[in-house]
Amino acid sequence: MRILVIEDDERIAKSICSALELAGFITVVEHDGEDGWYTGSSEPFDTIILDLGLPTLDGLTILKRWRKENVITPVLILTARGNWDERVEGIDAGADDYLVKPYRTEELVARTRAMVRRAAGHAASSIQLGDLTLDTRQMRVFKNGQPIALTPQEYRLVAYLMHQCDRVVNQMELTQHLYSQDFERESNSVEVLVGRARRKLGKNSIQTRRGFGYIMENPNAPEKNL
Repeated sequence: MRILVIEDDERIAKSICSALELAGFITVVEHDGEDGWYTGSSEPFDTIILDLGLPTLDGLTILKRWRKENVITPVLILTARGNWDERVEGIDAGADDYLVKPYRTEELVARTRAMVRRAAGHAASSIQLGDLTLDTRQMRVFKNGQPIALTPQEYRLVAYLMHQCDRVVNQMELTQHLYSQDFERESNSVEVLVGRARRKLGKNSIQTRRGFGYIMENPNAPEKNL
C-alpha cells in the first residue's frame, strides 16, 4: 500500500513515515504544497495524509483542487487547528478523515488502515478469501487459521491483492504499490515475488491472467449475471 505524506515539518513527516512503514506501508513524502498537489494529482496512492499549514499552497486549497480534478484518493487531514468549523470545512471540501495535532501515531496508523480498507470496499479489519484471512492489524496472513510466514514484501503483495480481490491488477500497478522509488529491483521482481507467495499460500491462490496481470478471487462471492 502506497501512502503520500504532505507535511512541511520534516521531523513530523519522518515520524509519520516511520510509523507507516513499520505498519507495512510504502511512503512518499512532500514538504511543499505545490509539490504535494502535483504528486497527488499525477501518481497513484492508496491514501494521502495532508497537513493544512503548508508553504506555497495550503492543504485546503490542494484538497479542493484534487476533488475538482476528480482525484478520488482518500485524504486524511492533519492540522493543529482544532476548531469544529475548520473540521467541517475540511470534510465538506472532500476530506475522508480528520486528525488534530498532537495525536498518537498508533491512531494515525489505525485511521490510515481503515481508509485503505474502506476505499477497497472492506469494512472489517480482516479480509477473508476462501481459506485465507488477512489481518491488517497484526499484519499477518492465515490459511485455515494457521499463520503463514511471509516476508514484508510478500505480505505487501498478498495484502494489496486481497484488498483488490476479484480485480485483475497489472504488473505496473503492483510495482508502484509494492516498492519505494529508491528500491533497486530486477525487471522480473514481481513475477519472482508472486511465485514465492504462491508456494506458501497454494499454487491457485494468486492467478495469472496472461497479458493482463494477477488476481486473487473470492470463492464465496456471488456470481455475476453476464
